[in-house]
Amino acid sequence: MGDKKIRVLLVDDHQVVRRGLRTFLEVQDDIEVVGEAADGGEGVARAEELKPDVVLMDVKMPGTDGIEALRRLRDLANPAKVLIVTSFTEQRTVVPALRAGASGYVYKDVDPEALAGAIRSVHAGHVLLQPEVAGALLSQDEPGSGQGRGTTLTEREREVLGLIADGRSNREIARALVLSEKTVKTHVSNILMKLDLADRTQAALWAVRHGLTS
Repeated sequence: MGDKKIRVLLVDDHQVVRRGLRTFLEVQDDIEVVGEAADGGEGVARAEELKPDVVLMDVKMPGTDGIEALRRLRDLANPAKVLIVTSFTEQRTVVPALRAGASGYVYKDVDPEALAGAIRSVHAGHVLLQPEVAGALLSQDEPGSGQGRGTTLTEREREVLGLIADGRSNREIARALVLSEKTVKTHVSNILMKLDLADRTQAALWAVRHGLTS
């Protein structure tokens, strides 16, 4: 990554929260806050305009909420990684956010250094699931994602899927399995196709649910 900073967009309807996040993040050498938005609709517009690397997104906001904003960003094929930062812990909030395309999920009382680490993690291509969030997902019975689909995976694909669930990036998976990144990308594409999943976040959730994590 060199000297390039991680460009972050803050989306939260509380100005005091945005100010607090900006104050902390601006002292990080490798993170730059490039903009703010007060609701999901504005957040989507700002993400299209500013092209941030990571969006810190609240879930509950007036007007367009975070989950709808996530869906719009996915429909627009916006490449920004979205890290949900919220005070809501209910399963009905956690699961839809991750299924809508969030790369990670942390709570507003997270330690500031841990938040910076979470930003770096999702920017690197990791899927960030706190243990209690993974637990919530394990209790969900998602239609169309039964164990039977997993029988079509090759042994190598199952290895790759397990490493995705462990939060590894393609580069790290390639290093661990002594493969090229191009080969890993092919395996990931095959996994998504065979399991009928939209992205690697959903693949990680599938792996957690079916016990493929280390």
